[in-house]
Amino acid sequence: MTLNFDIQPSPNATPDKERAARLVDPGFGRVFTDHMAIVRYSQGKGWHSARIEARANFPLDPAGAVLHYAQEIFEGLKAYKRDDGGVNLFRPDANARRFHNSAERMAMAPLPEDVFMDAVEQLVRIDRAWIPGGEGSLYLRPFMIASEVFLGVKPSAEYIFSVIASPVGSYFKGGPAPVSIWVSENYTRAAIGGTGAVKCGGNYAASLRAQAEAIDRGCDQVVFLDAVERRYIEELGGMNVFFAFDDGSLLTPPLGTILPGITRDSIIALAKDAGTRVREEPYTIQQWRTDAASGKLKEAFACGTAAVISPIGKVCSASGDFQISGGAAGPVAMGLRKKLVDIQYGRTNDPHNWIRNVA
Repeated sequence: MTLNFDIQPSPNATPDKERAARLVDPGFGRVFTDHMAIVRYSQGKGWHSARIEARANFPLDPAGAVLHYAQEIFEGLKAYKRDDGGVNLFRPDANARRFHNSAERMAMAPLPEDVFMDAVEQLVRIDRAWIPGGEGSLYLRPFMIASEVFLGVKPSAEYIFSVIASPVGSYFKGGPAPVSIWVSENYTRAAIGGTGAVKCGGNYAASLRAQAEAIDRGCDQVVFLDAVERRYIEELGGMNVFFAFDDGSLLTPPLGTILPGITRDSIIALAKDAGTRVREEPYTIQQWRTDAASGKLKEAFACGTAAVISPIGKVCSASGDFQISGGAAGPVAMGLRKKLVDIQYGRTNDPHNWIRNVA
């Protein structure tokens, strides 16, 4: 399916000087570009009214379905400025597929993948001046909400798909610093048959109490255990996790109840390219503690779109704390991070054809 986007440039676009000032230190998710993409769906018409227009508030009825029954999904990806001035998107086709799968699971109207891709590219084209240089990027947030006006538990008959964009600086100032994580023993993120593999807002809302507990304990992030036995590592509040061992292998928890991260998948591919044995296997919190103490575990790191790779230096729990690799960032995590970032910014070869150039 192909839709022609009606391009309606904002009549009040941010002046160059003001935009440049905002790009000096944009932080993460606080500054937004001038435009957004909008596509609407109704059962009678299907997907229609595709537009790029000035970023503005949605008119939303108080009985809008998303406000009551949480039919909502989203994605996160980035556009990167190359040294030659061109713009790269990193694996947007993978985001489009995952978005389609999320919609299916949430009983929402699946958005055709080519419409997703076109919306993202059109927004990047019109707002490309907002892409920071250096280690900055343009964070893109495609999302879909149920917009039918009704009170009743059923799938909505109407949806709004939109893409907004936010310039972001380097996630880590001065380089990636090892993070500390809190093991959540009171809260779980997902269960078999649930929505753990779906990028929906409810999953993240359910993680916030545990994340607040982590902050109260002086930690940066939370890691969740499985909902059945409360033994097996699943993922962090918003990131997948990897373990590097003294035999050169990598381990990451298997998919099923966790989000199939695109950064996770990319790391697996790059590690295998280098001849590393990658295991997708269950791993318990007790084994993590034992392997860290014996030295068998050399590194642990989390990964996701925002931070790319975050080394884990310390694990805290009610049963006691332990360090990994002396609390320092290790060569495996940092080596993989460099390979991935260099591909994203077009500084090296792209062996898997992950990059999509935006003309």
